[in-house]
Amino acid sequence: MAGEASPALAFATAAREAAPVRWLRAAAILARSPREAVAILRARLAGKRVRAQQARAALFGLDHGSLQASPAVQARLLAGTATEFARTDVEDVAILLPGDLASSGLAAASSGRAAACLGRAAASAPILVLTAPGHALVPGATDRLTELFAQAPTIQLVYGDALLGPVTGAATPLLRPAFDPEYLMAVDYIGPVLAIRRSALAAIVGPDDAASGAFELVLRTAWHFGRQAIAHLPGILSRSDPAESPPAGDPDQAAILRRSLDRSGGHAIAITIEPDGIRRLSHPLPEPHPLVSLIVPTRDRVDLLRTCLTSLIDRTDWPRLEILICDNDSREPETLGYFRDLTARGVARIIPCPGPFDFAGMNNAAAGAARGRVLAFINNDVEALHPDWLERLVREALRPDVGAVGAKLLDGQGRIQHGGVLLGPGGLVTHAHRFFAGNAFGYLAGLRATREVSAVTAACLVVEAAKFSTVGGFDSAAFAVDFNDVDLCLRLNAAGYRTLFVPGAVLRHDEAASRRWTLAARARHGREVVAFQKRWGPLLAQDPHYHPGFDPDLGTYARLRPGWPGAGPIRAR
Repeated sequence: MAGEASPALAFATAAREAAPVRWLRAAAILARSPREAVAILRARLAGKRVRAQQARAALFGLDHGSLQASPAVQARLLAGTATEFARTDVEDVAILLPGDLASSGLAAASSGRAAACLGRAAASAPILVLTAPGHALVPGATDRLTELFAQAPTIQLVYGDALLGPVTGAATPLLRPAFDPEYLMAVDYIGPVLAIRRSALAAIVGPDDAASGAFELVLRTAWHFGRQAIAHLPGILSRSDPAESPPAGDPDQAAILRRSLDRSGGHAIAITIEPDGIRRLSHPLPEPHPLVSLIVPTRDRVDLLRTCLTSLIDRTDWPRLEILICDNDSREPETLGYFRDLTARGVARIIPCPGPFDFAGMNNAAAGAARGRVLAFINNDVEALHPDWLERLVREALRPDVGAVGAKLLDGQGRIQHGGVLLGPGGLVTHAHRFFAGNAFGYLAGLRATREVSAVTAACLVVEAAKFSTVGGFDSAAFAVDFNDVDLCLRLNAAGYRTLFVPGAVLRHDEAASRRWTLAARARHGREVVAFQKRWGPLLAQDPHYHPGFDPDLGTYARLRPGWPGAGPIRAR
């Protein structure tokens, strides 16, 4: 979408209700939900701040309005760029514009035309910082970048965070995750400001093969050096004012991506520009399409199960399916009659799973009986909404380097229930963007762009059967009910696979509609919490796909962490 604003910034420019409208809507919600309002008040009075915040989010929903940074907050964010490192050579860094990459021969020249066009620093500086019209580096940014390159010789390219807005007044922080090529190919979440070693630039471009700007530099660096050569520095390095940024003249990123894919052997990958501006990459499917086994655990609740299966049958356009129902001691006559009907019509197979509720064990049993090359684990309280949901997920799950794949799930009110799983908030995990509007773009288009996440929920999780088997399936011994999906994803990640969130696949999930808490269930949950923290504790410190500048207690891109960045070093990741 050349010449148009990046869809990654849609969250920052979305119209927000006027304050009187918000107050009236909040009053109406409180009037309809007095019990929830009292619970929030009690939590606040009892000093249970996190619980009160989460309950408030569940009642009122969330948006990005609270991310607006006042001048005082901006000053605090910018203070994080300060460094004790003193650069002795003022010519270590050269500041460039995109046109300089093509016009000055920077990749190969150390004198001559480069020096004549840009001066001696640009011709010889070992670090090149690329900016763009309307974007300016903040004080201390070049010192911080120089320090990082000096300390990390394997890092070839670095990007940071930014402030979007005028120098005076409120601004929106653009806090980016660690480098994710999947995400970047879908939407440019990195933006035009980055730093690259001159030696790296010389390796990825030639005199007759100049790069057009930041997007192409990042793709080429990742392709040539590997993704580990690109680092994110979590701190404000630049700011831009949309009113001062030129609206046109941006390179055609889809064409750049096409060239990059072709160069790396991805000729068969199709690129489609979605109506919202997101690039969808369609990886080829084998012919004939593989059999997919849909696995649905249940105990009675035929009302939920019938809705779920009807949607899977009527709103799934994948040509080869089998449905397996894990029956955990269903006893109601209506449920048993429904099972007999499904079996007689050849719609589904019933896999008996007697005994205490063991979500992980039930799914493992069905996976063992499944005939499909691909397994799709579906909760009985999930409903398919669009026929292409499975095709979108299977395309990703069949890629050799991809493990688990998850969908965007909406709750009964049409809000986001699952936008990928984040590690760390509250000391455990949470669902990203939970309680945001179902049609929200998400922070940096995180609810529209296919991207890597640490984990996805097993309410809708797709994985190749061979990969599932390789890591031993769900761990029913440690996580019979809770955390088994996150644990599976993390073990797949550890085995070298990537977990993807695919928001183009959208389903409804009436979370925990068939679950009932008892004293025994709460005790079992406590044991699983301890086991999860013991196994994955180091990963819970900071999810690489979630910026440390966000509030870990809310976990949904809705508020900055109080006091961040504060004192101490900011380390690249």
